[in-house]
Amino acid sequence: MSIRTSLSLAVLAAALVLSSCSSASSTSSTETDVSERTGSFPLTISNCGVDVVVDAPPQRAVSLNQGSTEILLSLGLADRMVGTATWTDPVRDNLASDNAKVPRLADNKPSLEVVLDAEPDFVSASFGGTLGPGGVAERSQLEQLGVPSYLSPTDCNGKTDESVNSDGARTSPLEIGSVYQEIRDLAAIFDVRDRGEQFIGELQNRFEKASSAVEASGTSLVYWFADTATPYMAGCCGSSGIITDSVGAENIYSDTTDEWPQVSWESVADRNPTAFVLADLSRRTLAGDALESKIEFLENNPVTQRLQAVVDKRYIVVNGADLNPSIRTIDGVEKVAAALQGWDTAN
Repeated sequence: MSIRTSLSLAVLAAALVLSSCSSASSTSSTETDVSERTGSFPLTISNCGVDVVVDAPPQRAVSLNQGSTEILLSLGLADRMVGTATWTDPVRDNLASDNAKVPRLADNKPSLEVVLDAEPDFVSASFGGTLGPGGVAERSQLEQLGVPSYLSPTDCNGKTDESVNSDGARTSPLEIGSVYQEIRDLAAIFDVRDRGEQFIGELQNRFEKASSAVEASGTSLVYWFADTATPYMAGCCGSSGIITDSVGAENIYSDTTDEWPQVSWESVADRNPTAFVLADLSRRTLAGDALESKIEFLENNPVTQRLQAVVDKRYIVVNGADLNPSIRTIDGVEKVAAALQGWDTAN
């Protein structure tokens, strides 16, 4: 019997046992902590409430979200990856060559069978909605198959079990340190710690350079992700919170702890932002995904067209991935800082 067939049969059996069970620890908000940093294996890492045991550095990794994929590629691990999935934007330009070497299992969530066909020895993801209940697989299923998994601490630190990847409330603001921790953990798992520390240092330098270039106190921002009817606008405490704080500005929805609440246009008008941060999404799922459709709506909707930010065309364009907690958050910081530098609103 082939490995694929054995794995498929095993996961079906596991699914029957686990279908009514949800691993509460898989979405824990416990801080991620590397328990060993000596380079010796097996390595145990406490990750979002799950003890991940890695017997040897993975050679056949599957990453289920773009954020996780871009970290692995940045660590020079394309040759140890056998699949990626769930893309929201084109890969970063500097990673395109390596990314082309890795099979794309699906643009969106792949089936568990497709993942198993790649015969992975490690699975990583950015969101609990991808690696967890209702996603590609639950972590306990993969564990029963002998496949260790890793969930980004950005989706469990400062969140309750119920709000992981549900756009729910954060109990504390996301910190950029959670992104660095993910890099450090994955570098340890793949036994490329020096690469991890070098990459973290590069990101820290970019973050500090961008954030020190502008002081935008008195500037208010609103982050529009998608939808024109009841738009998704960023609350206080996710990736947009890091961006806003880094430039000294204020999010008009800083009083909202939900990560992506749906609001009314009347509410946006009442709060009268200085500028709109607009996500240019490569997907075409909801009205207002594309940048052009966002701008057209703002300039023709009677509620928004008279806002000074719209009259002055104060639009800051970012990718959708820049507003997800990941290394792309720093891209968002750079883009917002650069735009504000050119306006009188920033000192």
